[in-house]
Amino acid sequence: MDKQLERGRLDQIESECLALTQRQGPFSGALAIQGNYPETFFKGLITGTSKLWSKVVLMEHWVVYILNGMYFASFLFLTSLGLSIILGVMGILNLAHGSLFAIGAFMAAWIVGAFGANSPLTVFFVGLLAALGVAGVVGLVLETSLIRPMYKRALEYQLLITFGALLLIEDLIKMIWGGTAYYASKPFTVMGSLSIGINQYPVYFLFAMLMSLAAGLGIWMIMSKTRVGIMLRSISMDREMAQAMGIQIGKLNTLAFGMGAALAGLAGALIVPTTPALLGIGMDPLILAFIVVVLGGLGSLKGALIGSLIVGETRSIGIVFFPEIELPLLFLIAVIILVFKPQGLFGR
Repeated sequence: MDKQLERGRLDQIESECLALTQRQGPFSGALAIQGNYPETFFKGLITGTSKLWSKVVLMEHWVVYILNGMYFASFLFLTSLGLSIILGVMGILNLAHGSLFAIGAFMAAWIVGAFGANSPLTVFFVGLLAALGVAGVVGLVLETSLIRPMYKRALEYQLLITFGALLLIEDLIKMIWGGTAYYASKPFTVMGSLSIGINQYPVYFLFAMLMSLAAGLGIWMIMSKTRVGIMLRSISMDREMAQAMGIQIGKLNTLAFGMGAALAGLAGALIVPTTPALLGIGMDPLILAFIVVVLGGLGSLKGALIGSLIVGETRSIGIVFFPEIELPLLFLIAVIILVFKPQGLFGR
């Protein structure tokens, strides 16, 4: 009798999981199983008649968790890569980096919203390019007007000036776009979803991963295959020696800052189809980008990629299984790596 009741309960859970997933998206089915009925579900794992089905369902949800972690890591990778370039080449701890992320988000959302609900998908690609370009230009202006006089100053002056730039950009965003949220969910809706077992996974998430990968490959090509990239790397390794060899450090500093700002703007534009653009949107990515730089190592593209994946997967899985401590866990991982490898996993 007990086994029959347990089997009936498991059948009910499985049907609820399928119904929730079809109605609400990829996370809902997993949460129905692992959030509301953990004890019954794990009892079912050792029940002979339900063992095979339980393993299949659990595997499908783990695929979704991993993919969601990669999606989160995709725009975090762009943000941290831009921050790492600025910090590695220029030695500037840019607290305004999150505001450049916000500029990209607002720019893309505003362009998509300006064309209305019936706008073609190509409008979103225009928004991506506009976000990248506008954030890059703002970065160039910021470097030449505020950051450049701070190169020879102490670290606290750099922190103060970049924090002031953060407040300035946030006020400019509020003045231009107001305090309301901007939505750009059309690309997410138009691209649809694909089936992963009983889950429906958004195609847009895969698109964002590919865009970030393409941008990362582009930066790798610039840094490793071009004359400008080699000079930027030489500055990051030995600034005095590069200057003694006649490299124009001032112009390359401006280029590096603009490049890092453009990457932050692109990351902001990629997130708006799933998250509305609103004031303060860049603060969380800024904090997490610093964690990624600590994990991966300063000036390392590989480190930015691996660090972003660590943070992304930790948050994706942590939100499901231990949401109360998923953010402190990231700081704990960063502290452990700092203790054993102060330069980061791939830092020099």
